[in-house]
Amino acid sequence: MQASNDTKVAPEALISKFEIGRLLRQGLNLLYYQNWPFTQTAIVNTSVTEKAERAAFATESLEVLKAFHSAITRVNNLGDNDIYRWYLASSGVDSEGHQSADLKLNLIWPCTEQHIKKYSDQVLRMVTETPEIYRDYIRPYMSAKREEGRLNWVFNILEGRTEQEDVILRDQGHGPEDGFLMLPDLNWDRKTMGSLHLLALVQRRDIWSLRDLKKKHIPWLKYLRQRLLEGTANMYPDLDQDQLKLYVHCKWYFVGT
Repeated sequence: MQASNDTKVAPEALISKFEIGRLLRQGLNLLYYQNWPFTQTAIVNTSVTEKAERAAFATESLEVLKAFHSAITRVNNLGDNDIYRWYLASSGVDSEGHQSADLKLNLIWPCTEQHIKKYSDQVLRMVTETPEIYRDYIRPYMSAKREEGRLNWVFNILEGRTEQEDVILRDQGHGPEDGFLMLPDLNWDRKTMGSLHLLALVQRRDIWSLRDLKKKHIPWLKYLRQRLLEGTANMYPDLDQDQLKLYVHCKWYFVGT
């Protein structure tokens, strides 16, 4: 950037002087917005686009983590299901003393050793799942986790025990086993539309993964897809159906939670 007297000015020296014009786009952990030239200087009359992205949490010491945690205030419950709870909270106050909900907290209590292992640093490896591996290892593992109650939170929703006030679509399909419902996913803060994340759960218990889908399920899948698109667009009128992306969750999202 350059002032009218041809004196070069470092852009970073002017960031604090920009006047916010409008928000262009908001996404998970980032903002895109347009700044207008600082009118009290002779900066060339052009606008500036700026992207603001949150840096990683400071974790250099246990004391830093303790200080971060002790600063959390205004914890607002979003919901709970089985051992899972989630909240919005504030990490501090702004320059005017306001406290905005800038944190999404997920609480697991009581947690198990499996939860601790899941969220700890670990070496990840790519494995190709063959039909034999699925039959001999994956399916038995999924069955064991079901028996341990790892899907209780799913069944609580389907059977009407929890989160019923959050359900935005419920459809019985063409028969009892075809029913399904949709509600906000627990990982969405329920206000940032740029990171909209909804979860559809089906009533039928015979489909554990993609490997259980057969040709006979195609009509049901097409109906499911269309109803989910319609339900989402009806709930959030600013969205069109062709703006939505649907996908099948990895099985570990459920049995490995």
